[in-house]
Amino acid sequence: MSGQAQRGIVFTEPEIFGRGSPGRAGYTPPEGGWPVADPAALIPAPALRGELTGFPELTESEVVRHYTRMSQWNFCVDTAMYPLGSCTMKYNPKINEAVARLPGLLRLHPLQPDEDCQGTLNIIHELGRWLLEITGFHAVTLQPAAGAGGELTGLLMIRAALEQRGSARRRVLLPDSSHGTNPASAALCGYETLTIKSGPDGKIDLAELDRRMDESVAALMVTNPNTLGLFESGIIEAARIVHERGGFVYCDGANLAAVVGKARFGDMGVDVAHLNLHKTFSAPHGGGGPGAGPVCVTRELEPFLPIPVVTRRGESYALDFDRPHSVGRVHGFHGNVGVLVKAAAYILSMGPAGLVEATEAAVINANYIRARLEGHYQVAYAGRSMHELVLTDHTQNEHGVTTLDIAKGLIDRGFHPPTIYFPLIAHGAIMIEPTETESLETIDAFCDAMIEIARVAKSDPASLKAAPQTSVRRRLDEAAAARKPDLRCPLCG
Repeated sequence: MSGQAQRGIVFTEPEIFGRGSPGRAGYTPPEGGWPVADPAALIPAPALRGELTGFPELTESEVVRHYTRMSQWNFCVDTAMYPLGSCTMKYNPKINEAVARLPGLLRLHPLQPDEDCQGTLNIIHELGRWLLEITGFHAVTLQPAAGAGGELTGLLMIRAALEQRGSARRRVLLPDSSHGTNPASAALCGYETLTIKSGPDGKIDLAELDRRMDESVAALMVTNPNTLGLFESGIIEAARIVHERGGFVYCDGANLAAVVGKARFGDMGVDVAHLNLHKTFSAPHGGGGPGAGPVCVTRELEPFLPIPVVTRRGESYALDFDRPHSVGRVHGFHGNVGVLVKAAAYILSMGPAGLVEATEAAVINANYIRARLEGHYQVAYAGRSMHELVLTDHTQNEHGVTTLDIAKGLIDRGFHPPTIYFPLIAHGAIMIEPTETESLETIDAFCDAMIEIARVAKSDPASLKAAPQTSVRRRLDEAAAARKPDLRCPLCG
């Protein structure tokens, strides 16, 4: 079997509830000497928790071993390649983690006055300037805490600008290859969504856009490169169509890693774009966070930026709340500062040449994989891929093997599966993004595993139907898990 999976010791590990015995503890403080506070005298009765029943009582070594063994079941980007398309699950330099943990940054309280936060405000201000240079916009907010929050913020600014013109309009246009959060963000902002079908090349059908774009449409939301890994070469014409009829163009920046240093959203006619710092510019982003979704805008939309805005006044920095047309706060404090610090450290350490090299490596890696696999799998759309490529299971379907089987087969070969069944316009999609951080040897091992799976799909499809065989957990009944989830809490039943 090709790939990088090897057999080794795998500990069985029951859940921690129900283990241990009463009175067992990790640490017993010595008796005497200091006063013992009564919680009931300090905390209002409704806020006091009752006694916990069934809570595990364990020694320190039992707790440490439990979580260590559980961690050995985990697959993460520090374990091996994590080729999730459109999610940029890349290895990030640990130096950026160390910088974000410097005491002066780590221990900063969000309610400290501006004069005590000058270093952090400086970082935020400078990072904003760099992002504007990278994207070609006029102004930026670093307040949104993640990509979807950035989308909502951008649409709120578009709505405010249109209301100032006299009408917020009713609709937002979305290509059928758009990210799943796009329609949700539009709906939260009070808009109906209207889908624009892609052309046979997988890109926006400009004739369809021309037909759909009218005075009821507030904005076109586009991802460039799109979720098929294709550059929207008609973006300037699309922007012209939208602008001539009074709308705005919003760009989802999830795939910015494919164009940094090569093309700028602002030069394409885009009015507003959010960036995923936790994808493009270094921060671990698995498991749901943390994230950061700065929003860059044109001069026209600057008055509507969320408050506060970090401004420079002479040699000092301050939070500016005096913005009468602002859409208001979109986050309790000024963004997820730890992620902003990591992104700033990444950009500084890479420098302009390094950022361009990363873009080139990401695109080369994706096209190398495409060249090695296109004789074994169907490629969803013709044309050069950018940072990611989309295959389908069409060829393997002839032998009863599906995209899900291919993904499970990769687990047996030591690789995390790519994104599957997305985007929906590619039936049986397998979306692969190697990022710029993977070596030729790792990419070749991944390709070898995919080629072997294609061969096994013909010679022994039943073995793929039974995969994975080497993981701690075997294949789950995913339909049952979705329809009958077990959400029982071990403590409250």
